[in-house]
Amino acid sequence: MLAGCGGGTGAEPAAGTAPAAPAPAPSPAPTPTPPPPTAQTTPADAARLLEQATFGPTDAAITQVQAGSIAGWIDQQLATPATGYAGYPVIDASVSVGCPTGSPATCNRDHYSLFLLQNQFFRNALTGPDQLRQRVAFALSQIFVVSGVDVGTAYAMAAYQQILLDGAFGSYRQLLGRVTLSPAMGRYLDMVNNDRPNPSRGIEPNENYAREVLQLFSLGTVELNADGTPRLDGQGRSIPAYDQDTVEGFAHAFTGWTYPTLPGATARWTNPVHYAGDMEPIAAHHDPEAKRLLGGVSLPAGQTPEKDLGDALDNIAAHPNVGPFIGKQLIQHLVTSNPTPAYVARISAVFANDGAGRRGNLGAVVRAILLDPEARGDAKTAASYGKLREPALLITGALRGIGGSSDGVYLRDRSNAMAQNIYQAPSVFNFYPPDYPVQGTTLVGPGFGVFSASTAFTRSNFLNSLLAGPQRPDTTVPNAIGSQLDLSAWQALATDSNALLDRIDRVLFHGAMSATTRNTILAAVDTIPASDPATRSRAALYLALSSMQYQVEQ
Repeated sequence: MLAGCGGGTGAEPAAGTAPAAPAPAPSPAPTPTPPPPTAQTTPADAARLLEQATFGPTDAAITQVQAGSIAGWIDQQLATPATGYAGYPVIDASVSVGCPTGSPATCNRDHYSLFLLQNQFFRNALTGPDQLRQRVAFALSQIFVVSGVDVGTAYAMAAYQQILLDGAFGSYRQLLGRVTLSPAMGRYLDMVNNDRPNPSRGIEPNENYAREVLQLFSLGTVELNADGTPRLDGQGRSIPAYDQDTVEGFAHAFTGWTYPTLPGATARWTNPVHYAGDMEPIAAHHDPEAKRLLGGVSLPAGQTPEKDLGDALDNIAAHPNVGPFIGKQLIQHLVTSNPTPAYVARISAVFANDGAGRRGNLGAVVRAILLDPEARGDAKTAASYGKLREPALLITGALRGIGGSSDGVYLRDRSNAMAQNIYQAPSVFNFYPPDYPVQGTTLVGPGFGVFSASTAFTRSNFLNSLLAGPQRPDTTVPNAIGSQLDLSAWQALATDSNALLDRIDRVLFHGAMSATTRNTILAAVDTIPASDPATRSRAALYLALSSMQYQVEQ
């Protein structure tokens, strides 16, 4: 499909004073190139921006972007507060199912699963004003993965996703600190209650979080040039970014943290399971010995758990891999699966210095990604450009583009059926890896990691069911409205098949619908009597949304 489509805030750990890891000599990073000035943003480029930076273009949003400038729209979004996740009461999370006798039949579903949170994700995605923040937070949730497979308590996951929303445009270092001290992350990757060594009892620090924070949340496994390509040694081999001793050093630095103390209780080792707040240090269970980190940096003996953790995260955040490693993945989530090395290098340069001397400014990074010449323009035609719409974005793009409303229940169910159960990735490696290969090509296509013959049919069946009529509400869900589309604007155009296709092209294809796709849809629509605008509009929209050209976003 890809090759053939062609045509937050909050306290962070105390900053450490240990020296940063020495930077390997990176390739020179080109200065970011701003998009060329234009008298007015075209409808096509406005729609493409909205595909990249929101959960789907709408006719009204295209007009809004055109009325100003792309840079102005991005800046407005960067300043828009988070919609957020609220209303999830703190409950006893020490057991997987803990509703007392006499509770409503929905108690376990609503509190000890992610059901309501997943529904709210789709409601926010459809109507939230902070579209860019939500898109970036959704991308971050697939990089800094915490999965409901292990952390299935609603308020715990809501608090974790709020960290990503709050930190989406802030400092990478601060976000790394918030993620590290999240009790949800502590539970998921075993940092919570990670005890100091005790050979007599056979206790050694757990290495799980130490390994994944290096491999998945910051560096990757090999040293990188600024353009994201691997650095090679004299024999042409990639250079490991760290070794086992480094993992052990971080594991020891991360000892001594337990769950937040319950209100009214006294902190102890180990605190009961509780997700409201940051993990707390218990100094007696922190390893006081020296630790070896990245780049030969060592933490001195005798430091507090807060100091060791802060220094360790500073050491990670200063590593030159972080810009290309995180920057490339954000490009893949927002714009294209196969960015050129030059694109990655320009974003790495912004990560290193946002123009005001700040490193790791994620808001500046996102802005640069969306304004880059490789992102902007009316259309991209290279076979290597673009990305498969992952299930959640296919779903929200259809509802926003056509005009629909939902309480999220049906959308959650259909996304799950397409192998993307929101916030419930099968492992810390997400639903799909960033380097998932597109069969028969040299390209990568991350979204194809959840694409199969089965999910392809599920995609088409979802579109057919959605267009066929309303999905009735589940009356056990608060404020249930089901899911439905408003086809009136499309039906008003349906007597003129060319006018109908023009609007579909503007909203769903950013004006780039191929002649083959258009002629195929027109031929099908014209077999339906003009006196039946409802069937005509449904047929046209179904064929457009299920087409290869729509499924692979360019």
